[in-house]
Amino acid sequence: MSDGFLHESLRGVDWGVATADTLAAPPPPLPERGGHFRQWTDDIGQLLGVTPDTHRMVAGWPQLQPDGPGNWDLAALDRCDRALDALLAQGTRPALTLFDRTLPPWLDAAGGWLARDTAEHFAVYAAELGRRFGDRVERWITSTDLAGPTLADHVAGMYSPGRGAGRAGLPAVHHILLANGLATQALRAVGVRGRIGTTITLVGGYAATDDPYDRLALERLESWTNRIFLDPLLLGEHMVTEEDVSPVAATGCVHPGDLEVIATAQDLLGLSWHTPFRVTAPENLPRVLPAAKCGGALNEVNRLFVGLGFAIVPFDDVETTAYGWPIIPEGLADAVAGLYELYGELLPPLAVVDNGMGDLDLVDDTGHSDDARRRGLLRARLSWLARLVDAGVEVCGYEYWSVLDNLEAKFRYTRLYAMAVPDHEVAPGPAMPADWLHRGAFAGAPAAGPECRLSLVPRAPGQGVVGAS
Repeated sequence: MSDGFLHESLRGVDWGVATADTLAAPPPPLPERGGHFRQWTDDIGQLLGVTPDTHRMVAGWPQLQPDGPGNWDLAALDRCDRALDALLAQGTRPALTLFDRTLPPWLDAAGGWLARDTAEHFAVYAAELGRRFGDRVERWITSTDLAGPTLADHVAGMYSPGRGAGRAGLPAVHHILLANGLATQALRAVGVRGRIGTTITLVGGYAATDDPYDRLALERLESWTNRIFLDPLLLGEHMVTEEDVSPVAATGCVHPGDLEVIATAQDLLGLSWHTPFRVTAPENLPRVLPAAKCGGALNEVNRLFVGLGFAIVPFDDVETTAYGWPIIPEGLADAVAGLYELYGELLPPLAVVDNGMGDLDLVDDTGHSDDARRRGLLRARLSWLARLVDAGVEVCGYEYWSVLDNLEAKFRYTRLYAMAVPDHEVAPGPAMPADWLHRGAFAGAPAAGPECRLSLVPRAPGQGVVGAS
């Protein structure tokens, strides 16, 4: 039976599902209403009395332009055409992601997002897809994740060992933001009918203790993950430190007019949400963990993070998923509330994407899918989100996402993020490079320590709508 409170509070939300399936890849991934797809729609139907009717998939830039600018794979374009028509024939409204972490090989070889030209090529690519498919696509997401191919890859070297360039990789952040602005303008110029936006991986969490330095550490984490993208998108300026230095702009990558393009108004902002974090100042690790555990706490990820003035520690007595993610249903709502405290009405309508159980396909004692547990978590998470909507936060969409997508990447890194690898297990690899901060990554940035802190200016450009309590 559907939940009347959820149905009423979230009546303006556009419900859908999303997968990492690529339309241009052979064979075309025609979604069938079976298996997990039926499970997702049944879950939403049981809780809200509605049927998700949008399905977001990936266009497939590497497949569509495999050999260089101007060279289109006509067979791949035809596969996209047929897949979109098949979705419409099923009564499903298509949504399309233009970029999902992987560039065409010729662009990657030319420097990837470190090269300014990549942004220009992306705008041309977006315009072509807008001309061909603009009459059928309901929603355009320029990128599935702004941080992965920039901070994680070109800065930290997580995806391609040896490619992390530290400070020298920060222009990738600027260029992917510039690409989003140029692509948004290009799609509108060709007259697409659907809404246009991009996606950030929303990062939020809780200070590990009531120590003010732990709260400061949480703000540092959120600045280096949320504000580094949202300040340019919403304020038209790059994030700055308390010394009034912008790590991105200091690289010299910003050209006149770039920030105006980056700040092109979006119809929506996608928020990809996975898990909250418990954050502490590096010097407080002995307070949060037993002394014998402090060395283990400084795992591969934390060896990178402590140079920026924060560290991640496990939650106490909180159930976790198979990935080591803590199950905290209010975490999503608290993180969204935090964005409103900072940006207020400057935020466009929000669409929660890439969000689901965050676990493997669970079974109950009888060996059948554990629908009750999965739906219970979804109900709790949506209930907290509904409270924000009642308080005035505009949520225009919610996509129930396949946890099976990108499974290898999850096992490789997310258990490291959550620090849930048991002592007797070998941590999954490849290990994240931990030395990029020592290669001139942030000139002038002090090392973390009791007397030497890198902190960011508290900024409140808009009035917060709700609190994060």
